[in-house]
Amino acid sequence: MVSPEQKGHIHPLTQTIWEASKIFEKMGFSVASGPEVETEFNNFDALNVPANHPARAMQDTFWLKPKDKGMLLRTHMTAVSLRELAKKQLPLRVVSPGRVFRNEATDATHEAQFYQFDGLAIDKPGKITMADLKGTLEHFYKELFGKDIEMRMRASFFPFVEPGVEVDIKWGDRWLEVCGAGMLHPNVFKAAGVDTNEWQGFAFGSTIDRLAMIKYGIEDIRHFYAGDLRFLEQF
Repeated sequence: MVSPEQKGHIHPLTQTIWEASKIFEKMGFSVASGPEVETEFNNFDALNVPANHPARAMQDTFWLKPKDKGMLLRTHMTAVSLRELAKKQLPLRVVSPGRVFRNEATDATHEAQFYQFDGLAIDKPGKITMADLKGTLEHFYKELFGKDIEMRMRASFFPFVEPGVEVDIKWGDRWLEVCGAGMLHPNVFKAAGVDTNEWQGFAFGSTIDRLAMIKYGIEDIRHFYAGDLRFLEQF
């Protein structure tokens, strides 16, 4: 039982979302939100994810019945970034924190639902480069985790960026992947009705849960959702 004298407080995931949002707002980014129930077009087609891509398989996506209506629970916050891009209010700098859903097994580092933080920066050609992406993320992680944090970028593939990179930070004696990023793919611009001759930019996506695990030294992601007061009262 909780006595009347005990007061509630902000959940550690919410604290991390607020702190991350404030860091990006200081860099000139606005904060956007969007629907958790998304269209197949916004979640996959417009983001250059082909029909035969594994991410569309039932083991990854929660489809809403009837499936032929093309509605699903969003699997990433990039769908919100697309909605912001499609408004054509350019140049654009926006971050989108929110809950996403994956139809996968739960363990210490995976949940069927979790929070993601997506970002987008669009400007005239030459004004937004991979160097800007690296500098933006490096500044963010140093503000969130401290000036001594080490970051590296490795070449990787994501359908909606080209070139694409995975971003790791040094956690203890090992590197931990925290973010996927890259220069936004021309097909995404076309799907949003934006001229690729006039605009270019970068995008990135990071799980809030993993950032909170690193920040607070939490070993099991399931603690965030268990509702155990012994855990929550530490924050």
